Amino acid sequence: MNILYFDWNEFNGADCRDAMEKLGHQIDIIRFDNSYYEMNTRNLTIFADKVIKKLEEGKYYDCVFSFDYVPALSDVCQVFEVPYISWVFDCPHYTLDSHTLSNPVNRVYVFDRILCETLRKKGYDTVFHSTLAVNSQRLEKICQELDAESDGRIVYQHDVCFLGSLYDNEFNYYDRVKYLPPELKGYTDALIKAQESLFGTDLFSEPGIMPYEKIKKMREYIKFEDTGQYEIDYDNVILDFLRKKVTVNERRNILTEMGKKFDTVLYTPPGARPIENVCNLGFCDYMTKMPRVFRKSKINLNITLRSILSGIPLRVVDVLAAGGFLITNYQAEIAEYFIDGEELIIAYSPEDMIEKTAYYLEHDDERKVIAVRGQEKALRDFSYTKALEKILGE
Repeated sequence: MNILYFDWNEFNGADCRDAMEKLGHQIDIIRFDNSYYEMNTRNLTIFADKVIKKLEEGKYYDCVFSFDYVPALSDVCQVFEVPYISWVFDCPHYTLDSHTLSNPVNRVYVFDRILCETLRKKGYDTVFHSTLAVNSQRLEKICQELDAESDGRIVYQHDVCFLGSLYDNEFNYYDRVKYLPPELKGYTDALIKAQESLFGTDLFSEPGIMPYEKIKKMREYIKFEDTGQYEIDYDNVILDFLRKKVTVNERRNILTEMGKKFDTVLYTPPGARPIENVCNLGFCDYMTKMPRVFRKSKINLNITLRSILSGIPLRVVDVLAAGGFLITNYQAEIAEYFIDGEELIIAYSPEDMIEKTAYYLEHDDERKVIAVRGQEKALRDFSYTKALEKILGE
């Protein structure tokens, strides 16, 4: 296939293009300026020039590809009648609320099955489900190089490690709202607290627990700028505010307890508030440092962003593909795709996660066997080449 790849400096773009080329596809790259979500005259000209030049060469593009969904790309692909393939790795991803999602040229892949089903129930038959992926060959090579540094042995640098955002900055929108009535604030605070103890269940989706009257009341106090460009479900945005607050609380609370009991480190973007007894080692580069961290940590934690209702976060396959041992909160699709106790460890509550961490720190042989099996599964079933065969072939 001839693929026009839209590059917006996403962290995993090189891995994806490498897999496309290994599958025999021809890749041209297109880049726009920072306003790529709006197809301005300059960007439209850049796109048209690419397409027209290809046609003058007697060829054509079989598709335009991007990570995450860019409505402007969909519209311009509709004009030129070129299929547009989007693979969404962000959740929530509010550009999916664009009316352009129904454009017939689209094939949009999301990694959360519940989100996929929700969008299809709304009539968007252009949306499909696909798990996320890793560059198996690159990670296998990195692992071999890391082990060669220590004569084939894994020399651990950390006991317990979490790599990810704490969201306890300007992105913690719930705490920035200081004007909710006490009764409403008390209700949502209590619901947030209850949700923290339940993995794999979304209380905010239950009308009997989070009735529409509460959401409607919150919208009276939380206003959004409606540009008219998207048909955003602002009721669900409110729920995502609450889900993110749950994530803020449970990541901090779990790490606080881990820090009391174990040698615990955190890799996170700048701006996070300190956690007592947890060493914050800052930002971690995806391509080079991250695999080293995962492989050389005895236990890696996955604490899923609560807006992901069922899907497998990329962190899960990144850890496993690097040969890291993983303890993760329960997610329906993690339990579906991986064998608990053989390829990774699933925890069903924060307390369960802490207890299992203590157990596997004391049982090196069991932990190492599980890490090997998890890596085999991730490299075999979650490679870009395998995923792209489906995405580009459908």
